[in-house]
Amino acid sequence: MENGNTAVARPGHPKGLWVLFGTEMWERFNFYGMRALLTLFMVNSLLMQEAEASIIYGGFLALCYLTPLLGGFIADRYLGNRSCILIGGTLMAIGQLMLFFSASSFGANMGLAKSLMWVALFIIIFGNGFFKPNISSMVGSLYPKQEKTKLDSAFTIFYMGINLGAFLGQLICPLLGDVKSVDGIRDIHAFKWGFLAASVAMVIGTLVFLFLKDKYVVTPEGRPIGGLPKNNTAEDFEEGEAQTAKFSSKSIGIAIALFAGLFIVFQYLLIDKIGFSGLAMAETIKGIIYPIIYAAGISLAFLIVSDTSLTKVERDRIFVIYIISFFVIFFWAAFEQAGSSLTFIADNQTDRHIFGWNMPPSMVQIFNGIFVVMLAVPFSMLWDRLRNRGKEPISPMKQSFGLILMALSYFIIAHNVKSLGNDGLLAVKWLILLYFIQTCGELCLSPIGLSLVGKLSPKRFASLLYGVFFISNAAGYALAGTLGAILPATGDKFKKASELGIDLQGVLDNKIILTAGQAKILSDAQLPVSYPTFAGFTIHNLFEFFMVFVVLCGIAAVILFSLTPWLKKMMHGIR
Repeated sequence: MENGNTAVARPGHPKGLWVLFGTEMWERFNFYGMRALLTLFMVNSLLMQEAEASIIYGGFLALCYLTPLLGGFIADRYLGNRSCILIGGTLMAIGQLMLFFSASSFGANMGLAKSLMWVALFIIIFGNGFFKPNISSMVGSLYPKQEKTKLDSAFTIFYMGINLGAFLGQLICPLLGDVKSVDGIRDIHAFKWGFLAASVAMVIGTLVFLFLKDKYVVTPEGRPIGGLPKNNTAEDFEEGEAQTAKFSSKSIGIAIALFAGLFIVFQYLLIDKIGFSGLAMAETIKGIIYPIIYAAGISLAFLIVSDTSLTKVERDRIFVIYIISFFVIFFWAAFEQAGSSLTFIADNQTDRHIFGWNMPPSMVQIFNGIFVVMLAVPFSMLWDRLRNRGKEPISPMKQSFGLILMALSYFIIAHNVKSLGNDGLLAVKWLILLYFIQTCGELCLSPIGLSLVGKLSPKRFASLLYGVFFISNAAGYALAGTLGAILPATGDKFKKASELGIDLQGVLDNKIILTAGQAKILSDAQLPVSYPTFAGFTIHNLFEFFMVFVVLCGIAAVILFSLTPWLKKMMHGIR
């Protein structure tokens, strides 16, 4: 007996999982379809430099995963999951429509086009903040205590919905928006149709949830999940669990002061040391938005554990969430190169011919979605089979496997680009292999992390702790933007400079001193005049660029794996 009700485990998964699956599928179509086109749109239509586009892209994604803190808080305290999902879906549809108008007007008025793009991105950011933590929280709420062992497989199935949507978005939006003529000239006016398709997909997803939530997104007893917090009853909480958080004025004040101090530290001691110049908007994002993200994660983490109602077991489990969140930063920093540096490499230095068809560069990342759809169910079955045999690894160990697979994927491609030089083309099969290995790593890490938060979170903090977990994604995406901007010059840039009468290799190696006129020519052509640097190291070629990710993810994997026995104790029986 629990809370006076007989607890009976249901066979299989509740139908509400499939409603949330469908809602998230269309939302991911919307998001990943736009993501496939965004940096190419900024570079080709809005005439931004690749480094600038990478930093803006990283800042945008990071904010998309920072605002879930706000959305989670509002849901937990005021509106509930259901209302926030509907608000978020509506905002994202509007934001994509604004991108459509931006891509429709850049030829006539570049200033208006850029302004519309910024408005669109901020609307999408806040829409994602309302949507993302709440739908993930509702998946966890579908399963009462006696069914929590199903959460890893449930989130893996849910993750298949995410990536089925990603696959469709990365297929349809590039086909509509990334169009080239037979002689390879890109139609820069076509991007708008990809953004419009993304907007339509978000409208469909919002309507799916609106019309099916009351019938299927319910508890086994038929009570609606994710309604107004004031309507929650004792049955919505574990036995003996506090139903409200208790933050003192002192702890709130300390958290605010900690945020301010950390913002200054990250802005002046870390971010400004990375070294970009001449990119005004990128410098603003790197100097303001990135420090906000890093500082917010740490200060919020302090605020939650300062809640005086927390028991020792609850506090230990929350610390596990924090530790896991730190390590997944490095995974997402490497994974999210798909929308920036890997897309630019696919565009500039990859032979994309498959069975005689020259695939659009924005579509190459589609293989991640394809492989998730193919592998999600087998991975779910693998965890179930290992669990039945008593051999299932605990969640942190699974996530360390994900990190080592990420390092492996970049090690393989680093080896294959080592001898390319400036003119060689990378065979697209190596990018496909990279996405296959990264997908296996993703299935070991991301749905498992979502599941772990659902298992370890006290009910009163469920959406907020999902927000904390997503802020680790935000930090990873911010780091992804920074790392994507250190991509060295690739094939097409050298050819473009040669056509302008300038030996770009000589410029980069400091063998040729540019005149003021030549420097302006390179700047107007969006070409670099020096090698990028990161953490004091100069990145001369693609091999060195990819090895950055091998080192970061490899070290993170080893440390996390070594911590798993200690983390297992802190989880107090939850695997």
